Amino acid sequence: MSLIIRRARVSDAAAITEQFADPAVYAGTLQMPYPNEELWAQRLVGQNPPTAGSSEIVLAAVLDDKPVGLAGLHPVGASVRRRHVMSLGITVSRAHQGQGVGHALMAALLDYADNWAQILRVELTVFHDNQRAIRLYERHGFAPEGRFKAYALRGGEYTDVLAMARLHPKPPQLPATD
Repeated sequence: MSLIIRRARVSDAAAITEQFADPAVYAGTLQMPYPNEELWAQRLVGQNPPTAGSSEIVLAAVLDDKPVGLAGLHPVGASVRRRHVMSLGITVSRAHQGQGVGHALMAALLDYADNWAQILRVELTVFHDNQRAIRLYERHGFAPEGRFKAYALRGGEYTDVLAMARLHPKPPQLPATD
C-alpha cells in the first residue's frame, strides 16, 4: 500500500501515542517520555475541524491505515506582526525513518504554507546532532540561523539545538496591471 498524507484525526491518537512512546522518537523532539493518549486526542480535537481563520495544520503520514509520521505548522504566537510565521514540528516512527516519510510530510506542509496559507517564514529547532533531520530540512530549503546552547534537557544532559528557517521561495505578488 502507498503512503497517504492527510490531516491528522482524533482517531490517530493511539498510534501517535505509540510512536512517541519510543525513546528513539521522543528523544529527537521536545516531547516527554510516557505519552498520554487522552492528551494527544485533546490536541487533535482542536485540529478537527480547523479553527476558522487559523492556518495551523497537523498532517499524518499513513501507511496501511496506520499513522507512521506526524508533522504540523503552528503559530509562533499571538503577535499581529508575526502572523506570517509558523513553527514546524515533525516526527517519524523509528521503523519508517529513512524511507521518504519525512520528505513527503515536509513537501505537503510546505506546499500548504507556500500556496494556501499565506506563510512567508517557517521556523524550527533541531537537536544539533540530529544529522538526518538537518539534512532533510536543508533539502527543503531551510538554513541554520543560530545555535541555542543548553536549550533542552535530553537524557539527563542539556543539549544544544540549531535554529533553522526557510523563507517562501517565491512569495506571491499582485498580477501586473495593464
